[in-house]
Amino acid sequence: MSQTEETNMYELYYWPTIQGRGEFVRLLLEDVGADYVDVIRKPDTEGGGRNALLALLAETGHFAPPILKDGETIVSQTPLIMDYLGAKHGLAPTDEAGRREALRLSMLLADFLVEAHDVHHPLAKEFYYEDQRDEALRRAPSFRDTRIPKFYGYLERTIAANGGYLVTGGLSHADISLFQIIEGMRYAFPKASARLEPDYPGLITLHGEIAARPNIKAYAASGRRIPFNEHGIFRHYPELDG
Repeated sequence: MSQTEETNMYELYYWPTIQGRGEFVRLLLEDVGADYVDVIRKPDTEGGGRNALLALLAETGHFAPPILKDGETIVSQTPLIMDYLGAKHGLAPTDEAGRREALRLSMLLADFLVEAHDVHHPLAKEFYYEDQRDEALRRAPSFRDTRIPKFYGYLERTIAANGGYLVTGGLSHADISLFQIIEGMRYAFPKASARLEPDYPGLITLHGEIAARPNIKAYAASGRRIPFNEHGIFRHYPELDG
């Protein structure tokens, strides 16, 4: 690859060993067939590694990854990155109201992501899970029995109202984010997911449609997708799954 070709690639900055919030962006980039480099996964000697992120944060004043560089344009916060890429690659409504709606739903899914994380870390990120296991066990039933149905129910109604997608007019970046949410929930809460999913057929049909998209399917089979693990946002602790 020439230097010119590399500088025309998107640069994604996110942690190299977890899916986390960066995976939403990776999925969109993969789906549209965009050229990108996962900068921190590159060796330090090739301009990657943690130092590349620290340098970018110091230079730009952004708070934390994921961060996307597109030439001189720098965008952080997952919903905003999804909105930016969606608009560039035909995965966002072209009218202002529709684009805001897709962004709103992306932000709603980001809220759900926080709730899923906070089941296993209800006190503080700085504590190990084992240091807050009792509190996690106390929180988990509310998430499984109340919060998941509340979010899934709303998303199901939205999909039904919009012709099978989260936003009127067809597939958007919000649908790709929803796909990742369902993937993560099946990993972290397999029993709860198996119990609840039959109640939300529209949501699961949409997940299946995204999973079958050629580039998403190829990415999942490629070995390049970081597996879910107990260091990311979605973590599988059987005792929290009921």
